[in-house]
Amino acid sequence: MGRLSPDCFDAAPAPMRVADAVALIRARLPVLSGIETIPLAGADGRVLAEDLIAPLDLPPFDNAAVDGYALRAGDLAVEGETRLPIGGRVPAGHPAADPDPGAVVRIFTGAPMPPGTDTVAMQEDVRIEGGTVVLPEGLLPGSNRRRAGEDVARGSIVIRAGTRLGPQHIALAAACGMPALPLRKPLTVALFSTGDELTPPGQPLSPAGIFDANRPMLAALLKRLGADPVDLGILRDEPGPLRARIAGAAASHDLILTSGGVSVGEEDHVRAAVEASGALTFWRLAIKPGRPVALGTVAGTPFIGLPGNPAAAYVTALAVLRPLVLHLSGAHDTAPEMAVRSGFAREKRPGRREYLRVCLRAGPDGLPEAVPAPGGALSGLAGSDGLVELAEDLTAIRVGDALPYRPHGAFGGDTR
Repeated sequence: MGRLSPDCFDAAPAPMRVADAVALIRARLPVLSGIETIPLAGADGRVLAEDLIAPLDLPPFDNAAVDGYALRAGDLAVEGETRLPIGGRVPAGHPAADPDPGAVVRIFTGAPMPPGTDTVAMQEDVRIEGGTVVLPEGLLPGSNRRRAGEDVARGSIVIRAGTRLGPQHIALAAACGMPALPLRKPLTVALFSTGDELTPPGQPLSPAGIFDANRPMLAALLKRLGADPVDLGILRDEPGPLRARIAGAAASHDLILTSGGVSVGEEDHVRAAVEASGALTFWRLAIKPGRPVALGTVAGTPFIGLPGNPAAAYVTALAVLRPLVLHLSGAHDTAPEMAVRSGFAREKRPGRREYLRVCLRAGPDGLPEAVPAPGGALSGLAGSDGLVELAEDLTAIRVGDALPYRPHGAFGGDTR
């Protein structure tokens, strides 16, 4: 487990912009995930720990891009068709012999070009007459030949460290002959909810209780980020046991995540528990929805506390937890920047970044546009397609404006 200094999260007390908070995380925290070598079959969704350097050219030799006839461009007639004898045959996976001077070689896709040949005529474009091939006029030198290294040059970086691997990366690594890859170990995250009012789904609900929505939600989000959430249950409002459980989690996890219990109320005991064995900084983020986000350390292990309200927990997880986990995991944030057209108008208070739940629908011209999702905090979140992000300095949205958009499915930000 990596160990951090207690003051690594110190920040100004004024409300902080989301972008500044993310920049501070990236500037002050090291990557905590270790490295392990994993066979290629288990690499999907994992983060590459080191640059993959191509050990060979791809393709490794000049080869035919189509089924046809390989020839020397110098044997083509200056004008009109060219008639040449067939002097050999080379299928894919077999070496090619030197062709006779002035002869063509029957060749198949992927087969190595015979020595001295540089052009392939497609079989659909030629005529076979006896033991000769009639080639069309206008065949360009170099046609239908793939040169060695034209896809990947030996010694080049083919996949950069920090890439979350998808099937397309695994194909490239396999083509380079890699049976296994150095990958980041999944970040282990101790996951707690807090509060006497919470009940795990499936257990009897007390008259004053509510079911805990945050742990299942945050565990699912963490898995999408490639982390390994360890569900440690609910922290009750009992200072002694709460302090012991948080301190115990620090010894065997890379990150501690709680929701609820980090404000300044009399029954909010998480703050004291964290400060007993570390340090806690409250970031008053300029964000809506969302309350102060707590960041700190417990015995040198990073700690983050999110709001207890599930909708606010989701938004702050998107804005702060997501970049934190990706950074600690050594992963690049590869989520594409997307924009959608606004199908609504509204005023906005400046100074804070707002996230609105939206659904996509076809506009009058058939192009997609975003409209506010109906329903309350959780039903609206579940019924929406994603969130639009309204910048701090924005004061009004008009119909037709382009708005940054984050679909729920892209929460992990991977390339798959």
